This record gives sequence, C-alpha cells and structure tokens, in this order.
Amino acid sequence: MSEGFSEKEVERLINKSEKNIKQDKEPIPYDFRLPNRISKNQLKVLHSIHDSVCDTFGSFLVSKLQTMLSVKVTAVDQIYYSEYVLAVPNPACLYTFKLKDTDIKGILELNVELALNLVERLLGGVGNGKKESKVITPIEQKVLEDVVIHLMDDLKNAWQTIDDFEFVIDHFEADIDFAQITAQSESILLISFDVSIGEQSYPMNICFATYAFDTILSKLSVQKLSSIRPANYGGLSSRELLTLHLQEALLPVVVELGRSRITVKELMELNEGDVIKLQTKIIDEQLVKVTNENFFYGRVGILNDHKAIKITRKIKSHKNNL
Repeated sequence: MSEGFSEKEVERLINKSEKNIKQDKEPIPYDFRLPNRISKNQLKVLHSIHDSVCDTFGSFLVSKLQTMLSVKVTAVDQIYYSEYVLAVPNPACLYTFKLKDTDIKGILELNVELALNLVERLLGGVGNGKKESKVITPIEQKVLEDVVIHLMDDLKNAWQTIDDFEFVIDHFEADIDFAQITAQSESILLISFDVSIGEQSYPMNICFATYAFDTILSKLSVQKLSSIRPANYGGLSSRELLTLHLQEALLPVVVELGRSRITVKELMELNEGDVIKLQTKIIDEQLVKVTNENFFYGRVGILNDHKAIKITRKIKSHKNNL
C-alpha cells in the first residue's frame, strides 16, 4: 500500500506546477483602419533622406536670403489624412505636387508667416516682426516660385537613393479642402520640418499619399542608409557658404568732408553761389563711413581723374571687427 503525500509535499507540487504555466502575453492593439504600411526601419531611412534635403535646401536659402538659418526634420509619421486636414490652418500656403510617371501625390505646406517672411526678404526687406495671416497673392506666389521649385529639385536629388523620381508642382491652393490628394480615411506619410531664421522658427510640412507607395517601400531598406550622404554646396557648411557670399557683398562707402551749423533763417536765405564754412580744416583727416558706421579716417585726393580717399587709420572701436 503506497503512502500518501504530506501537506508540505502537496504545496511544493502545486507551486512547481504554477511556475511552469506560461503567462499569457498582453494583447497588442491593431488599428485595422490604419495599417502600418511603412515599417519603423523604413521610416528611419525616409528620415535620413529628408535630412539631406535639409542640408541642400538650407544652403540654398542662406545664399538667397544672405542670413543665417537652419532647416531640420522634426518628425516622420504615418497618420490619417483626415487628421492632417484638421491641423492645416485657413488660409494656408499649399503646393500640390506629384511624382512623374507614378500615382503618388503630395502636398508641400509652407507656414503662411514663413512664406510672407521669405517674400519680404527676397524683395530686399529684413523680414522682422510677426506677419498677419492672409491669402498669398499671385505676385507673392511668383516670388516664392523659385524657392518651391528648388525644394522640389532637392527632393528629387535626395530620393535618387530610392529611384529616379521627378517631383512636379501641380498647383497652389490656399484652402486644404481643394488640395485633395487622397481619401480622408487613407493614411499619409507626414514629414515635419522646422525652419529657423534668426530668432524665429516656422513649421513646414510635406505629406505623401501612401496608397501607391508599395513600389517605393519595396526598395526601402536599412542598407539604403549607407548610401545617403548629406549633399551640400561644394562641401561647404551653411556658415561657410554665408561667409563666402558676404565677402562678395557690396557695401556703400561715404566720405564726410566736414560739418557745420546754420540757423533756420540762414537756411531760408541760402542761394546758389553761397559758401558754407565747415568745421574741418584742409589739413584734417576726413571720416570714412561704411554702411553708415564710422570705420576709417583718410585724406581726399585725385586718382586717374577721379576723386579718391586714402585710408590713413582705422577707428579703434572697429579694429577688432575687420
């Protein structure tokens, strides 16, 4: 007759069996309405591709605007097109485009304040201050045309690591409702950028409809990362490029012969042929101004039948700036 188990032996057997029972894994939620067409690795490759766009486009803007700025990718996401539509302000600055010989369509969204800042700077302004949101006029669209076309070329060059695509601008829209590139329930690839000019930062977005992305995604792999190199202008950074352009910039030079003071009565009585005595003596040095700043002293003379100024010394406050 076999002996029964003691109470301690029974407890040991129960504990041992409980340890061998595998715990069920937590279920992972899956959104069947928004399938993950683009994997995490593919998103990384796309991020790197558009990092190179930032380098070339940023260098182009530096040369056009003659100021320090930076362009960087802030996010690469896959979202519903309806979510993107709700986030776009009205009025907006939108350019629809397509990849030639494919069914792929996209939208370039420039922040309205960024667009107006670019227009002002391209026309010779300083671009300071907050711009009131408004519809971009046809004239302003024409001014921006060169910038937008150059960005499309930068996208084409960057995407050559995947295939030889040509980005073609379709049309401009101020209302997202008229820039339909896919169904509201479809997913899109959204690349978000930050454009910093001086102390101001502006968002910029590029989105692609992903329903026709299958052929592209099949060519995307982590190995593509090794072939992606940030392109730039002759190997120059944006700071070096700006320095190069500034060295060729033309500056106004003014020679101040002298100063004097007259009364309002004397001013009213001045006539052709009258002489005003200056405080400067004929043996004194003349002040040389560059961009309305006092930079040098010099002496006036003649060179090849032209009036000229010979620099005699620098003004101390600018010695370290030249």
